[in-house]
Amino acid sequence: MPKSKKRKPHGRADRPSRPSHRRGSHLSVVDGHGEDRYGGGSDAPAELLSALRHGVRSDEPLDLLLTVSSIICATDYGRPQLPGDDTPAVPLADLIESFIGVDCAETTAALSVMRVLLGKHELTHAIQQELTRRRQPMPPWLQELDQARPLPRVASLTDVLGDGYNYLIGLELKDGRQLTAIVYVDVNLGRAVKDAFVIPESLDVAIDHFRSIGLEEGQSFGDVDPASARAHVEQAIKFGNHMFPPLESDSWPMCQPLIEWMVRHYPEGGVAPDHREWTNRELKRITKDFLASDEAQHLSDPDHADLVDPLLWYATGWSGGDPYRWSPVRVEMLLADWFPRKVMADADYLSKLPVVLRAYIRYCHRRADIPASRTQETLLAVDEWEPGYQRTIRSDRLQGAQALLAGLLPHISPDLGDFDDLDELDVPGGVLDPALWTQEEFGSYMLSRLDLHVGGRTVLMDLDTDPLPDEAFSWTGIPDDIRPSVEVVLTECDRVANERMGVELRTSMRRLLSRIAVADPAIFRRKASLQRGAAAVAWLAYRANDDGSLQTQELLAAFDVTGSVSQRAEPMLRAIGVNPHTRYGSPYLGAADLLTSTARSQLIIRRDRYLVMCEE
Repeated sequence: MPKSKKRKPHGRADRPSRPSHRRGSHLSVVDGHGEDRYGGGSDAPAELLSALRHGVRSDEPLDLLLTVSSIICATDYGRPQLPGDDTPAVPLADLIESFIGVDCAETTAALSVMRVLLGKHELTHAIQQELTRRRQPMPPWLQELDQARPLPRVASLTDVLGDGYNYLIGLELKDGRQLTAIVYVDVNLGRAVKDAFVIPESLDVAIDHFRSIGLEEGQSFGDVDPASARAHVEQAIKFGNHMFPPLESDSWPMCQPLIEWMVRHYPEGGVAPDHREWTNRELKRITKDFLASDEAQHLSDPDHADLVDPLLWYATGWSGGDPYRWSPVRVEMLLADWFPRKVMADADYLSKLPVVLRAYIRYCHRRADIPASRTQETLLAVDEWEPGYQRTIRSDRLQGAQALLAGLLPHISPDLGDFDDLDELDVPGGVLDPALWTQEEFGSYMLSRLDLHVGGRTVLMDLDTDPLPDEAFSWTGIPDDIRPSVEVVLTECDRVANERMGVELRTSMRRLLSRIAVADPAIFRRKASLQRGAAAVAWLAYRANDDGSLQTQELLAAFDVTGSVSQRAEPMLRAIGVNPHTRYGSPYLGAADLLTSTARSQLIIRRDRYLVMCEE
């Protein structure tokens, strides 16, 4: 995946200096005693103690807050260990235990900040108990850190091209000093936090600074609902934590614990923006309107009209999901990576895409009233990336999962065969880099993916191949007020299963529907098509079982539904505890009892293959 170019400003204000403790740093503290009021001596790493000592002595609270935040982030906090990250992360519990074992001013300060930043973390109680025994004097602002309060206003810096947006979130300490976090959420990477930092200034000063360095045409500030901002930032952090390679800058994710603490001061209950689901009818209307526009009058080749369909597939299913939003970054992602890899066709056909893309960009920008300078900027990106695109589509290349397999072969084994799992590595935001893996790491990673399908390693190792029984639907725990809606969905799922899918998939759908209804009844209280809801349940069960008897559109047609139901399925996945943003490739449901005997048999074969790789 090409690296997205940043446009100023993405939150790049002048920043205070920051410590550089990164994930995987060796942190150990042994017995020592303070040398003076805020000094200390121990055999702990000199850089760590020096940074803590400087933070305690500093007149600026942010120095200590950032230091401790980066120390926390150097542990296993938040981000899972992934293949290629070959430095074992220090367990947060071990770090805290080592600090508890060293009674000096530096560790007291660090523990005091950790207690606040970690909030309701399971380790906070142990920290609190230890701090009641400590006697070193701490700065007044640190003693009052848990009395910080949120500012009533949260601002955002948006751009008309919609690549992402900055949230500006302020917090006031008890003594009146203020901090402002600037968090950049990248829409093209699936709404993940790409960069963030904190400055020791008020929100108004931060906004003035942005304006002083100059906003581009089409960028603007506005206020946002604090609860919605909290929900969006928290969701974006979680999504980014599961991306590999991780999104990193000189300050992110080192300031993640600090920003999470700041965000927690704002109200709960907000709703993060969701991807819109575009129906087949809507996409056909967009295509018809575009081809009838002045911008498309020169597109006389039948292939030109045909290319609009995969163009909209990219625009609605990837990089943010908006068919009308086009920027230089989005153009780069399309031409440098997605289209040559995803659309399987001959070079003559593919070569005509840039002509269609230029016309479509002009159409979309006119429709959205985008400033002419930004339209020209986006069209120049097509000029920049077209030569490489034309070379790529004429090269002898593999596509899709085969392309990933070819990349893995030199580093793992010349005879791996055809891996069905490889599409799971192709996720919005990038393809996992195979050059970083050993054979053992690859096998270990693939086993972790299989764990997600069934609900854990123990379940994976104990899989059987017994057929799912012919089982009645369970109404236990389903609220009475949604029973009529659930009944409609159930009836439709049963009908299609009886006609096209068989007993095992019918049982899978019944179990899945029951769990969704119990876990999140609100899904069935919304004013939404129950027919499409039934199709979404069936689609999840069908895809998770990797049943190839029907094409997706055939399955949806059985419910008299067109277009995609993936967005409708997202809240259903969340209800059963599955992150919908990691479902690309073969969606998983996290439960072996939702899988047919055939699906479990295939998982057993793949499990044993990866176990051998780990052993070798």
